[in-house]
Amino acid sequence: MKSRLFLTFFLILILPNCVGVSSKGLFGTGVSIAFDPRSVGTQIDDSIMQKNLSARILLLDKAYFLSVKSKVLDGRIFLTGKVDVAEEKLKLTKLAWETEGVRSVRNDIKIKDEFNLQQSAKDLLITSQLRTALVLSKSIKAANYQIDTYKKKIYIYGIAMNADEKELVINEAKEILDVEDVIASIILVENLRIQKN
Repeated sequence: MKSRLFLTFFLILILPNCVGVSSKGLFGTGVSIAFDPRSVGTQIDDSIMQKNLSARILLLDKAYFLSVKSKVLDGRIFLTGKVDVAEEKLKLTKLAWETEGVRSVRNDIKIKDEFNLQQSAKDLLITSQLRTALVLSKSIKAANYQIDTYKKKIYIYGIAMNADEKELVINEAKEILDVEDVIASIILVENLRIQKN
């Protein structure tokens, strides 16, 4: 009797996850396997990236198990949830960009931290100065970079056409007044999983 009850309970938990119908997920839409526009290979790659990223997020801090969610679609990473301070959000974005095969990262994580207008204004000024320097440089493809600044630390994510461009971006960031640190997660085009011909 106990084993039959246990088996029934187990099947109730497991079987709904095996059904190939569309479902609502973390981002409001689910995709039936039969209607998924991604190739099977892309779905497998996304699944591997998802598991890799989730494991690395948990290794960073076990508290993220409940507070941070991630989703990978066609090499694009989406992050949602809540963290205590902005620095945690930036660390998670950096971690996502360092995932092998990533094409882009969208970080919609909210911060519980108190808002500091003066610090936010300084960080915004630093970000604007770097963005302007990248746009004005003829040797840098500025559209390939995302810039975040928190407490005078610049976080740069993106794709460089070559090692010289990567070094140039980092040097531009270091030259900005009041910058305390530059944390760069810049991937070279030659290291991308799928390159545009």
